[in-house]
Amino acid sequence: MTTRTENHEDSMSTATPTRAPHSDVPAGRTPAEGRAGTGLFHPQQLLTSLPDAFRKLDPRVMVVSPVMFVVLIGSVLTTAFSFADPGDWFGWTISAWLWLTVLFANLAEAVAEGRGKAQADTLRKAKTDTVARRLLGDGSEERIPGTGLTIGDLVVCEAGEVIPGDGDVVEGVASVDESAITGESAPVIRESGGDRSAVTGGTKVLSDRIVIRITTKPGETFIDRMINLVEGAARQKTPNEIALNILLASLTIVFLLACTTLTPFADYAGTHLTMVVLVALLVCLIPTTIGALLSAIGIAGMDRLVQRNVLAMSGRAVEAAGDVSTLLLDKTGTITLGNRQAAEFVPVRGTTEAEVADAAQLSSLADETPEGRSIVVLAKEKYRLRERHQGELVGAGWIEFTAQTRMSGVDADGRRIRKGAAGSVLAWVREQGGTVAEDADEIADRISAAGGTPLLVAVQDRTGARVLGVIHLKDVVKDGMRERFAELRRMGIKTVMITGDNPLTAKAIAEEAGVDDFLAEATPEDKMALIKREQAGGKLVAMTGDGTNDAPALAQADVGVAMNTGTSAAKEAGNMVDLDSNPTKLIEIVEIGKQLLITRGALTTFSIANDVAKYFAIIPALFAAVYPGLDKLNVMRLSSPDSAILSAVVFNALIIIALVPLALKGVRYRPMSADRMLRRNLGIYGLGGLIAPFLGIKIIDLLISLIPGIG
Repeated sequence: MTTRTENHEDSMSTATPTRAPHSDVPAGRTPAEGRAGTGLFHPQQLLTSLPDAFRKLDPRVMVVSPVMFVVLIGSVLTTAFSFADPGDWFGWTISAWLWLTVLFANLAEAVAEGRGKAQADTLRKAKTDTVARRLLGDGSEERIPGTGLTIGDLVVCEAGEVIPGDGDVVEGVASVDESAITGESAPVIRESGGDRSAVTGGTKVLSDRIVIRITTKPGETFIDRMINLVEGAARQKTPNEIALNILLASLTIVFLLACTTLTPFADYAGTHLTMVVLVALLVCLIPTTIGALLSAIGIAGMDRLVQRNVLAMSGRAVEAAGDVSTLLLDKTGTITLGNRQAAEFVPVRGTTEAEVADAAQLSSLADETPEGRSIVVLAKEKYRLRERHQGELVGAGWIEFTAQTRMSGVDADGRRIRKGAAGSVLAWVREQGGTVAEDADEIADRISAAGGTPLLVAVQDRTGARVLGVIHLKDVVKDGMRERFAELRRMGIKTVMITGDNPLTAKAIAEEAGVDDFLAEATPEDKMALIKREQAGGKLVAMTGDGTNDAPALAQADVGVAMNTGTSAAKEAGNMVDLDSNPTKLIEIVEIGKQLLITRGALTTFSIANDVAKYFAIIPALFAAVYPGLDKLNVMRLSSPDSAILSAVVFNALIIIALVPLALKGVRYRPMSADRMLRRNLGIYGLGGLIAPFLGIKIIDLLISLIPGIG
């Protein structure tokens, strides 16, 4: 993935004029910029997910959530006691709202899963029952169902055929339509022997012929894994989610014991607590809000990544992204544009910029490399030179750029103009018996010291051969990258630029981009050593990669994002795959991970805080009659004990459904320090969790008091 650059004279030798360098990058998709946003939520999703919510009432499904399983048992108990006393309206009402509490919790999870199932249905359409052309040992072919392929089989695919399974191209080059996977209509190039050899089953060959070695078993293809993950079938609880579930279960046990001991205490005080009241008290005291929404928050976090065309192999990877403290970013394509561009024309003494611009433009018309095209554009836009074409110069002899000559040029109108790597142009000038201006080397060295690449422009005319000036090629840092890195710095995340450039060039680009550190002349072993060094210091590391040589580092990193255009080895090693193959998206993945953790923390804070108001509603209602002093706790002045208990239960159910949109969309993430973020969330969700129940329970109590026979 990274290459060592020894000197600037070799800078143009890797150009490939036969294919645009961006031909493998989706053209119609613009990477999302800025802060991590929220997902879409439509109220009609609640209705469409209602049948699934009822199916989830199965105790075998409910038992995975200890808090809601306790509420389910309580619902069954209160319903049984209500049947024993059919005339008890209070018992029936409490039972109904307890069932609604369980149903609303299931509905939150069903809505989150429903959005994933919609995406899975789209992916299923991409799965087709294909017939594979398997190569036999003698070179002949046999046609078998795609499901009959095994790892290591060689299959032939030609234009118009669907690739029968995941694998690597071992022979040939072809244009492939991957819109079924990426949603992007622009075809991509897949070829043998490089980092763009991986193909995905279900995609279509548009041109030429390729031979593919199958690398996955039937039913375990990339599309199959995507379907399982977005549907939630393969979703496992993350470590943080398990830890929070243990905490919620512990709190539930504590409150269960507390409620159990209230019965003898009430008998001693001369009052009687029915089973319905005790169950209502327990349900209101345990953290039902976060218990109901916890699973939906995790599913929605995975869904937000899928919406951005990123496939996370596990929820653990999403959580790790939220805790990342070091980002390793490749320079080319991530921090800078993929190709260097002409920035200025610098004349030697005795020559003008206009002369250099005119000669540079003419000598670059036969240069189809990205650098050559950028020279033509700069001459037109900055120096107002009319765009010219090869056909305009009758009788001109064009010299195309090649990796051997490292020069391009034109012979026309009695002039011979050359442009190219410094060593090649200087050698050409001397061969023609010309002279080199004294300041040419000085200008070239100054450009190199600034992190750029110098290309020389020379001409031979009636006065002889001479150097006219120097073209400054530079890596262009993407717009907004410096601001993004500043945001990451405020979040406490260290950014490290990885590049194969020499230290001088790397330092100049790092300073311009605003990254915290850089690793120059990096090899795969250097990357691995850097990751281990950061992890040894207790930090979580994220990185991107696409080549087989990146696989060890992707596997070692806590968050390894493999490009979909990369090799199978890279995709297997990483724990995320970016279907758009946009390395810059790593920054957004980190923001989505943080958004998931913030949403879970915010709603946990809200859930625990709103239990406080329920104490002030239910405890005075139970014991104020025998202990008048407790009436001082009735700060809401609720109308009656029955109304107080019922209001708390109703609010407990309604707050779940009210928070479903927030759980699915996620709390909007804004880059800030951890201390400031904690204060902000405590202020909004902690204080909000205290105030909202007081207002909500009081309003419900006022409405209940208007019902004849209750108030």
